[in-house]
Amino acid sequence: MEDIDAIAVLQDPVRRRLYEYVVAQGREVGRNEAAEAAGVARTLAAHHLDKLAEAGLLESGSRRLTGRSGPGAGRPAKVYTRARAEWSVSLPARDYRTAAELLAEAAEQAGLDAGLCVAARRRGEALRGSAAPCGGLEEAMELLAARGYEPHLEGVGSTGDEGAGGVEAAAGEAAAAARVVRMRNCPFHAVAERFPPLVCGMNLALLEGLLGADGPVRARMDARPGECCVVVEDSKNNDD
Repeated sequence: MEDIDAIAVLQDPVRRRLYEYVVAQGREVGRNEAAEAAGVARTLAAHHLDKLAEAGLLESGSRRLTGRSGPGAGRPAKVYTRARAEWSVSLPARDYRTAAELLAEAAEQAGLDAGLCVAARRRGEALRGSAAPCGGLEEAMELLAARGYEPHLEGVGSTGDEGAGGVEAAAGEAAAAARVVRMRNCPFHAVAERFPPLVCGMNLALLEGLLGADGPVRARMDARPGECCVVVEDSKNNDD
């Protein structure tokens, strides 16, 4: 399927709501939960979820949502997560990824890591403009979301087999304790996969400039599979 055809699948408003909900959870989502979140019948949700999977926007599998195994555990249910593939459309055709990879390769070979980080931090400061350093994690999450990082408080919405109501209750409890923001998406993912030290260092410097070095939050490196290599936390978390 062409990228433009896959993206066109999201034109249906119900389908798009379901996709956005699944993506926002950062875990496998069952049909019942997705239907409840989107406010539609389970059969309609199943139809649209399967269409999203056929288009390559979601990946599907099956598991028992009860968490039990053996007799009486129930049949495995179909679940969905965001697909690992990347889709993009540019009219007219552009190939910025190749240019970025060539520049990253040249910078890495020339040992320009430090210079790249200086430039990235300066760019982050320019994006912040005259605004004061970020005032807290909630403000930081707004800034990160606007730049496509998909931030979430650690421990919130990442696990659980409950319905949407149960997930919200668990999220409320976790939010009170969790003070580390992780990001489900890295805007530089394709280049970072090929040049991780260079690009992850650049990403950290960019966010340091964007959030401000003297405010109540700070960015640091803490890579996890499937997530951005940088996390943001209260500055006091690192105070001894």
